[in-house]
Amino acid sequence: MEGLPRASSSSTSASRSDGERCLNGQDNLLPIANVGRIMKDGLPPQAKISKQAKETIQECATEFISFVTGEASERCRRERRKTVNGDDICHAMRTLGLDHYADAMHRYLQRYRESEELAASLNNSGGAGRSRGVIQIDVRDELSIFRGNNNNNNEKQDRNI
Repeated sequence: MEGLPRASSSSTSASRSDGERCLNGQDNLLPIANVGRIMKDGLPPQAKISKQAKETIQECATEFISFVTGEASERCRRERRKTVNGDDICHAMRTLGLDHYADAMHRYLQRYRESEELAASLNNSGGAGRSRGVIQIDVRDELSIFRGNNNNNNEKQDRNI
């Protein structure tokens, strides 16, 4: 990936090329607790993760996000826009040769937009007594773990009506 733009990785408080300053000897890294939690999700429950491993992934993930976001930001600058959106991120990933990630991100973005449209339509068609801008959906009926308990509760509720 030589020749491609790269985010700054300075560990001093010197001025960066984008005008930002590093704080306390660190670039703006992702929170280590969040990185550790995400890493743990992919491992068996008894697995342990060293601090060094978390810090390494923290730096790599931060660099990756900066790399992709920088490319998306450049596209917005060329098009004289101020807001980076999901389509810009997908385009940046493709531009950087990360087609597999771009395809996955595009599918996620489509599902996200569909769910936002559904929530908006449900909120707009709501009746009296609904909280403004809030949608509540009980998905426990869809989860097999709750089916036994929820069916009993529904039967009890039906008898009480």
